[in-house]
Formats: sequence, structure tokens, C-alpha cells
Amino acid sequence: MTSSAIQPGATLGVMGGGQLGRMFVHAAQRMGYFTAVLDPDADSPAGRVSHRHVHADYLDDKGLAELAACSDAITTEFENVPAPALARLALRRPVAPGARAVGIAQDRSLEKAHFKGCGVPCAPYALIATQQQLDAVPPSLLPGILKTSRLGYDGKGQQRVKTLGELAAAWNELKRVPCVLEKMLPLAAECSVIVARGADGKMVNLPPQLNLHRAGILAVTEVSEGTIPAAQAAQAIAATESIAHGLGYVGVLCVEFFVLADGSLVVNEMAPRPHNSGHWSMDGCDVSQFELQVRTLAGLPLTQPRQHSPVVMLNLLGDLWFRDGAERTPAWDAVLELPGTHLHLYGKLGARPGRKMGHLNVTAATAQQARETALAAAALLGIEPF
Repeated sequence: MTSSAIQPGATLGVMGGGQLGRMFVHAAQRMGYFTAVLDPDADSPAGRVSHRHVHADYLDDKGLAELAACSDAITTEFENVPAPALARLALRRPVAPGARAVGIAQDRSLEKAHFKGCGVPCAPYALIATQQQLDAVPPSLLPGILKTSRLGYDGKGQQRVKTLGELAAAWNELKRVPCVLEKMLPLAAECSVIVARGADGKMVNLPPQLNLHRAGILAVTEVSEGTIPAAQAAQAIAATESIAHGLGYVGVLCVEFFVLADGSLVVNEMAPRPHNSGHWSMDGCDVSQFELQVRTLAGLPLTQPRQHSPVVMLNLLGDLWFRDGAERTPAWDAVLELPGTHLHLYGKLGARPGRKMGHLNVTAATAQQARETALAAAALLGIEPF
């Protein structure tokens, strides 16, 4: 440990009180840190378990001052925390990731420019912020997906379009805000890579993760040796490291990729924080993505994580509470009777369709055993097989 490290016993602050903040808080507390959370929701999942909850808006001057006063360093748990708030906090305390990196991740046009600058290929695209740009869209970009440049996540702010007429109608429906049109490509799979980068530039990574999305929301992640071919895995790791290095990034960064039918990779988007697809690391790895977040924020040494078990992660959405037209609690006892199941619920007070309520990690001695057990759990919960 270097003398500049923030030692356990100090207070680590986090902007945002959702489930990612909650899991960061748990990781920090396990390592001996006090925690402070700023979130406008009095019942936020992270705020309810933190030592201190600053109940304020993200741009509230008094709230930001209170968080800075009680914290030795500050991170963020979701990418839509206003970048200016992070910049203001950075005047008083170390902040990781920084406002510039978060600001780039908040704007798809800036994000894609950064990817190109790092030499990482992305799908052909066009920026649409004016009628002239809309009129200039070449038909070769269709069919495509129109995405708002800002504030889109989990499939929100996106529409598939097949013709120029559908494109114009979709842009109108999105209130003609700045958008990015991405050409739809023949996909074979989706994957992601999580890296952690320290202030000294050292980087470590979790193994690349194979992901399945449904309705724009991550449903299943599988991680085991051979799940992703070695050459693809190496390419995805190198691309993610290039993106992080180009940002001068400090913290945990997730980059999502499309695997095309010919086996090549194109980058989709990045998240300047721990990511849903990395939740498996809490039970399948010796260092989780949340411990990596603590280490990068506190300036602790980064050691290369080691996966000790094949894992399948199932995302648990609020839909599971509403099967057969009635609200009920899922059969957790039956699920936990299956070997290697690890339940993580986020402490949210009310379930609703599409809301992320928790995740289930399934570990086993082999990838096949993990998959079979995960499929059994999915059947008990009413999750579509995969």
C-alpha cells in the first residue's frame, strides 16, 4: 500500500443511491471504510445501508458541500449523475471517475468520437440534430436504431427504423432531440469487458462476459473459460483498455461489444461504473467489480482478479413478482435449494415490471452444471429459458 492511499477507516462517498451504490457501500464497509451516499430519494437502496445519507438533489449546492465535507474521496454509481456536479466535487476531493469521462459517456456522439479516436471500430452511424442532418442520412444506414444522444439506458430512448419515413417519424416522436442513428448489423452475440484503472495507469480486468439482452435489458450473463473464443476475448480486452487509457480513466469501466456474424467485434457503448454484466464477480471471482471500485477510488493496489468458478447470472426484474395476473413473492426457498445459487436482492420497496430488483448468481464446478442449474432456477422463477 502506498502512502498516498486512503486507508480503511476513512469515508468514501458515492453519488447515487441505487443498487450499484448499495453494492459499492457493502464492499467498502467490508473493507473497513465508512460510507456516505448523496441521493434525492429518502428510501434509496444505498442510502438505507450507508453510514450517512445526504438527502439532496445531485446539483444541490448544500448537499454537494455536505458530501465533500464528510468524504475523503467520491465516486458515482450511475452515468447520468450530472458531470458538472462531479467537477464541483473535484475542487475539494478526489473524484473517480472524473467529470470528463462521465460527460463523454453521457453523450453518444462524444462517446463514438472517442471510440474512433482510440481506433476501436463501431457500427456505421450518423448524427441527427437538425433537419439538414436528417435529410442527409444515406439509405445505406437502414435498417437502423435511432438512439437519443443523452439519457438513454436499458433500451429507453431507442427506436428501430427500417425506412427514411420511419426514421423521420421516430425522430419526431423523440421530440427531435439530438440523436444517433446506428446501422443494424448481423449479430451473433453480445459481450462486455470490465476493467479497473488506477490513478497510476495500472489496469486489471475481469474475464469477458457473454450477455443476452431482452427488450433492451440485460437478462443473462455467462462467464467461463471458452464461453468467448480466446482471440475475441483478447481483442475485447485490448479495445477496452485502449478506451480507458484514452480517457485517462480512474475507476471501473464497462465496455459493451457486438459480436458480428463473421466473428469480428464492434463497440456498442461504455458505462463509467460497475455494470450489471459484472455482478457475477461477487460470487465467481476472488475480487468483485465493487471491490475494484473501492480500490481504484482509495488508491489501493490493483491485483488481477481470478475467476474461481464458472458462473451464470440471471437478472431479476419486477415482472417476476407479477406472474399469472397476481402480485406475489417469488419462490426464493425453492431457488435456494438448488446447489450453487447466490441471491442478491437490492432492498427496493416496491416491484414493478422492468425494474431491476436483484440478481441470482449460479456457480458450479463446470460451465454445463452452472447453465443447467440456472435454467432450473429460471423455470422456478418464470424466466424465459436461454
